[in-house]
Amino acid sequence: MVFASPVRHPLGPSSTTLAMAVYMSAATAATATTHSRSLIQCGASSSASLLSIRKNSAIRCVSTAAESEKTGGKVATVKNGGDELVICRVLNGMWQTSGGWGPIDRDDAVEAMLRYADAGLSTFDMADHYGPAEDLYGIFINRVRRERPPELLEEVRGLTKWVPPPVKMTSSYVRENINISRKRMDVSCLDMLQFHWWDYSNPGYLDALKHLTDLKEEGKIKTVALTNFDTERLHTILENGIPVVSNQVQHSVVDRRPQQRMAELCQLTGVKLITYGTVMGGLLSEKFLDTNVSIPFAGPPLNTPSLQKYKRMVDAWGGWSLFQTLLRTLKKVASKHGVSIPTVAVRYILNQPSVAGSMIGVRLGLSEHIHDTNAILSLVLDEEDMNSISEVSSNGRDLLKVIGDCGDEYRRI
Repeated sequence: MVFASPVRHPLGPSSTTLAMAVYMSAATAATATTHSRSLIQCGASSSASLLSIRKNSAIRCVSTAAESEKTGGKVATVKNGGDELVICRVLNGMWQTSGGWGPIDRDDAVEAMLRYADAGLSTFDMADHYGPAEDLYGIFINRVRRERPPELLEEVRGLTKWVPPPVKMTSSYVRENINISRKRMDVSCLDMLQFHWWDYSNPGYLDALKHLTDLKEEGKIKTVALTNFDTERLHTILENGIPVVSNQVQHSVVDRRPQQRMAELCQLTGVKLITYGTVMGGLLSEKFLDTNVSIPFAGPPLNTPSLQKYKRMVDAWGGWSLFQTLLRTLKKVASKHGVSIPTVAVRYILNQPSVAGSMIGVRLGLSEHIHDTNAILSLVLDEEDMNSISEVSSNGRDLLKVIGDCGDEYRRI
């Protein structure tokens, strides 16, 4: 059976609809020349407010060091009061099921998910708009229930996202949409619901998050989280007492925006980062080392939505020549440790402050990278390795100044 991609929220044309289309397809990203903006400021009272959050708020998300040490650093625990979720530090990203990478065979995809879980890579990240991703997870988790020991079922995690249109966020509307994901994933309680919002001028995101928190209290969501929120809005959400545990953002050796303003707030509050785009759709690999993609047919084709998206990010950062210098540096470190370029690229990001986990996209039933992915979890980069990568990365443009804060690439059309 081959899945088609469902349309969950059809809307008429508008600037917000355009932004949504960009996000849903990931076919557009901001570039240096057309989207240079000034930095978003949190206001003159930011420092005092952050200290207030740190001292007085009940919101405190922490990674359990003892758990990390016990498992060899393979998992991270994000925690808020009595709510906690243990995730694998390398997550299986299911964006590739959304249609831009070719048809997905249901049975082959589910078999691939089982192989990943059997190999210890048991955290899957998806979204309401990732084609059949939630449905595949539902089939997969039922296979785990029937065919695997209870211990593996306890380890499997399904993280999903809700990306609603900017309409009025009533309790019934939020509940209805979360119930859709629960039904598709065939679970009574979502492990993590990561929330995205399009238009910050519409404060309805606070209403939505409060309703999501109510659903958490009812046992329908285990942990509430964010995706692609900027520092200012994360600050506002925390000040409103919303118990978010993480924010999923784009983060790589090229895009280090999260380690600027966002990381400071995360370290003050304990909110963790889950990163995507960490291997830049495959650009950070031996396949693109010593190539020239500007000459037609001279290099590997940029034939997927992710390759096209992250090539634009390379252009915004510093161009293909500087990117080749970065790839050569990564290759030198990789050869030293007997691993691949993407293994080093992900390990570098996992070593950054407040990062709980990083996403690796999986092309279920089409190709697998289980060995390389597991190698990330055992790789130890020394100070020389980290410094050599940081030095080349810092030679590029400051993408915070070029694009804006985390998630701004989806809002500045």
